[in-house]
Amino acid sequence: QVQLVESGGGLVQAGDSLRLSCALSGSSFSAYAMGWFRQAPGKERELVAAINWSGGDTDYQDSVKGRFTIARDNAKGTVYLRMNSLKPEDTAVYYCAAAVGGLRVILTPSQYDYWGQGTQVTVSS
Repeated sequence: QVQLVESGGGLVQAGDSLRLSCALSGSSFSAYAMGWFRQAPGKERELVAAINWSGGDTDYQDSVKGRFTIARDNAKGTVYLRMNSLKPEDTAVYYCAAAVGGLRVILTPSQYDYWGQGTQVTVSS
């Protein structure tokens, strides 16, 4: 079955950078659109960034535009989220997700078919 495994989270200071990785196994990675979501305590899960199957189409939440970059390596079956200039409000559990038939970016959580277990990102002020 399809599995998603995230890595790269941690505790950093405001202004630092992190790169999250998410490896997909059990299926052909290029068949999926991918997304990164996050959920802070007491808040709903929200889209951070999304990318289509080829990497030619991306979309971002307004609050991370210019700071975060989503990218994928179809040969490695991995999607990345590069996070620069981190802020305390970026603190959350970050999840990657995969949606079958990813010709376009997918923005709605309910349209994703598979989810990773999440990785904690904590940004101290």
